[in-house]
Amino acid sequence: MRERAEYREWARLLKALGNSARLMMIDRLNEREASVGDLTRLVELDQSTVSKHLAVLRSHGIVSDRRDGNVVYYRLETPCVLGFLSCATSVVEERERKQGIRTDAGGDEPV
Repeated sequence: MRERAEYREWARLLKALGNSARLMMIDRLNEREASVGDLTRLVELDQSTVSKHLAVLRSHGIVSDRRDGNVVYYRLETPCVLGFLSCATSVVEERERKQGIRTDAGGDEPV
């Protein structure tokens, strides 16, 4: 059995991933680096909110940033997180198959 501290760290990481805007940004950054402005347009949130989400991802080592003049660009540092997203997709699809549940494409809650 693992140490309790490891489970707590996993829980903190999963909490950081537990936001649809953050997941959209991770998915986008898997393709190529993006500026804060690019990510703001993607998730349709204000720049301050996007910056806070990126700070959470950065603090967990999921993304890193670089500055080019006044523009800050982000890139995915740990692409292995996409394996977790793939697993999450499988879990959701299996649950939907078994329970006949579908999720609303516009929201985070089951319909």
